Amino acid sequence: MSKLTHLDADGKASMVDVGSKNETHRIAKAKGRIYMAAQTLKLISDGAVKKGDVFSVARIAGIMAAKKTADLIPLCHPLGLDNVQVNLSCNMKEFCVEIEALASCTGKTGIEMEALTAVNLAALTIYDMCKAVDKNMIISDIKLTHKSGGKSGEYNSD
Repeated sequence: MSKLTHLDADGKASMVDVGSKNETHRIAKAKGRIYMAAQTLKLISDGAVKKGDVFSVARIAGIMAAKKTADLIPLCHPLGLDNVQVNLSCNMKEFCVEIEALASCTGKTGIEMEALTAVNLAALTIYDMCKAVDKNMIISDIKLTHKSGGKSGEYNSD
């Protein structure tokens, strides 16, 4: 098992020094879901949520969140993002919105947290926009599905 990189020799939280690492092109993909009542999902798919176009607002929220990841997670390095994409779709069989995010950059450290943050904030935005009609929504299944670039190479979960 690898050692945790955010701990110093005394076991205290520490930012990783990436100064001597080479820049590589890095890509990360993440996904997640927000489960809801069938009626709530229908409101979203019909564009009938009173607060507006849920997918447009959630997409922008996810992109903005990826750009602010280093401000939200204490030991993350700020990254110059090349691209962030957030895609949302209604899954009418499982009564959920499926969220996928892709983030890429050329840098010295990974971009996984940016993709995961984008998915989380897109889901929270959907919750916020629909909570007046459904307080029982469940944000779930958020995970990294792919990463490439850097010393540790490629990772795929599905």
